Amino acid sequence: MKTNPNTASSNVSRWSVIKRKIRKAFYWSVALILIFASIFIYWKYFYTFSDGYRAGLLQKFSHKGNIIKTYEGEMILSSVSSNTNVTLASEKFYFSVTDKTLAQQFDTIQGRMVIVHYKQKNGKLFWHGDTEYLVDSVKRLR
Repeated sequence: MKTNPNTASSNVSRWSVIKRKIRKAFYWSVALILIFASIFIYWKYFYTFSDGYRAGLLQKFSHKGNIIKTYEGEMILSSVSSNTNVTLASEKFYFSVTDKTLAQQFDTIQGRMVIVHYKQKNGKLFWHGDTEYLVDSVKRLR
């Protein structure tokens, strides 16, 4: 029994067309996954969700971390103060600082009333600090 040479070549050409379509679909899938992953990473870690100002008493500022050291701060946001400058009702605001010159300013004004400008991210990166709030400027009050 003889095989038809046209049938064999048509099977090979049909198989090569299928392989090309599968390869093309695979490349498009990988490209779409990379595009969506990069959009998600930008949105989660680099997009500024909100920014604003907070005023309060700078209670704590430290340089901490096991492998990568970050600057971390804590402010008391007072809603009611007594006449002896003691905060009665308060909320704490935890923040991170990425700029070393700004961190030096924070070291000199601990225990004082300050206003900080912050940017809130949707997620945190371990080399930016422990919080979603990144402070980029500080102004001392009083």
